Amino acid sequence: MIRLDKYLADMGAGTRQEVKKYIRQGKVYVDGSKVTKPEFKVEPNEQEVSLDGDKICYEEFEYYMLYKPAGYVSATQDKKEKTVLELIKEKKRKDLFPAGRLDKDTEGLLLITNDGELAHRLLSPRKHVDKVYYAKIQGMVDERDIRIFAEGMDIGEGERAKPSRLCILSSGEISEIELTIQEGKYHQVKRMFESVGKKVLYLKRLSMGSLWLDKSLKPGEYRKLTNEELNELC
Repeated sequence: MIRLDKYLADMGAGTRQEVKKYIRQGKVYVDGSKVTKPEFKVEPNEQEVSLDGDKICYEEFEYYMLYKPAGYVSATQDKKEKTVLELIKEKKRKDLFPAGRLDKDTEGLLLITNDGELAHRLLSPRKHVDKVYYAKIQGMVDERDIRIFAEGMDIGEGERAKPSRLCILSSGEISEIELTIQEGKYHQVKRMFESVGKKVLYLKRLSMGSLWLDKSLKPGEYRKLTNEELNELC
């Protein structure tokens, strides 16, 4: 059970002080009865809570699939840049964060949640969770690159990328590839290609584990995860 003021604050009804004021003013009802004490204990999902006649349903965790567009940073807040959380307009909880980072100019799948345990399982290299990227590369990607990527490689600054799977979709002055890695080092994909003398022109994350970017989403759009997607991730 949790305090009534925390219940309301968690669901975005206001700050802790604001919801305490609403409760004391008699604006909050639990199971149809007025409650004026902020410390009143509520059983989430078993009792009905309303504020000014509007039902407030409790969600301990929220999960959103976001098609991150270029130009946004993967952060909860930033004084200079637009953040991915600004794109989630319907969120209830204030403790959401992006599970893993994508560079400002990188597009694609980003999971927005407040479930720290799930985020850790997806991001920890020890869990061996595949992340698949699509990229356009300046330069001809060939079989030699596939072998180097498969063996693991030095990406500079004393770091080494673990073995990865490189699939060539087309090869030429501008090559198209899909790359599967199980890590998330800083600028990793870009540094991997730089180490073989090539440059990433465009980068998009397609998947994290069992979760694949919904093809119906456009950059900047999002939706909640389905129960099936969530069960597969967990």
